[in-house]
Amino acid sequence: MHTGVRTVWWSVGLSVLLVGVVLASATIGPVAIDAVTVAKAALNAVAIPVGVSVTVESAGAFGASVPVPVPDVSYYYPLSLSVPTTAETIVRQVRLPRIVLAAVVGFSLSAAGAVMQGFFRNPMADPSIIGVSSGAAVGAVATIAFPLAIPFGLQTAAFVGALAAAFGVYAIASEGGRTPVATLLLAGVAVQTLLGAAVSYMLLQAGQSLREAVYWLMGQLSGSSWAEVEVTLPLALLAFAVLYAYTRDLNVLLLGEADAHTLGIEVERTKRILLAVASVITAAAVSVAGVIGFVGLIVPHVMRLLVGPDHRILLPTSALAGGAFLVAADTVARAGPAEVPVGIVTAALGAPFFLYLLRNREVHAL
Repeated sequence: MHTGVRTVWWSVGLSVLLVGVVLASATIGPVAIDAVTVAKAALNAVAIPVGVSVTVESAGAFGASVPVPVPDVSYYYPLSLSVPTTAETIVRQVRLPRIVLAAVVGFSLSAAGAVMQGFFRNPMADPSIIGVSSGAAVGAVATIAFPLAIPFGLQTAAFVGALAAAFGVYAIASEGGRTPVATLLLAGVAVQTLLGAAVSYMLLQAGQSLREAVYWLMGQLSGSSWAEVEVTLPLALLAFAVLYAYTRDLNVLLLGEADAHTLGIEVERTKRILLAVASVITAAAVSVAGVIGFVGLIVPHVMRLLVGPDHRILLPTSALAGGAFLVAADTVARAGPAEVPVGIVTAALGAPFFLYLLRNREVHAL
């Protein structure tokens, strides 16, 4: 079957799965809501952006104030189906923001994971391999432990920390205009270790904020809002579009850098773009959800077993499957007697399954 046709069929099927998981998840909670009511409330939540205004807010630390422009998007809601007020409030304001954000985070981590595994030609690679998650952890824990240290809030601090770590690793590994993959990998391991030490020290100094910091490090989606979705979703879609535009180049890189250069690929430029965009999409996900493991590792690996190594199919299918997986995992995390961080659930589900794959079949070669 032609690659484009396979991509469409797989993407449509996984999109249907994702929508089904989202709707099923929205029915689950302390208050039981039937699927029809959830579907109506979800359709009522569909919004079309019609305008953007900018307001200026101040953020500061140590007595200094900095003006920060904040975009304010206006929406038009085309549907107004009849839904009980209480049920609509629960679905639209409590459950859907969290579920949609879980889908976006899973989408982002899995897309980045597929790219990193192809980039390093290693199915054991994941989005945090060059220190993105560790950098985000430093920014987030610093904000939690020392509230006045970083002025723009936890999410922004985590995002900036993630990008700083990723680009720092790239700068360390680059020499003479080239960035050897092996050097990049080793630099990532070293920087992760260093940043891990910094996080450990700040946890010792966190005092009463220790619980909040540890909870963030475990990965969590509680308290999610539409505002976080508004920021994360466009960034994730834009970054995904850029990554997808380079899927052919990524396929050629699997042959080796020398062969890719012979076939007309600008190897170093392509590597820079892939690393930068994969780091941005990972940073966006980690900044709003904390450190969630195994999504960007196991989902691309499983999809590679199902659809093959062609990134033109692998990238979109991994992203959609990752969104569905994280929504399902978060549903499990909040469905028990006491809510647990979703990172615990993804690790508990992902690690045994990955060990099963390693035990019962060879790791799929890239």
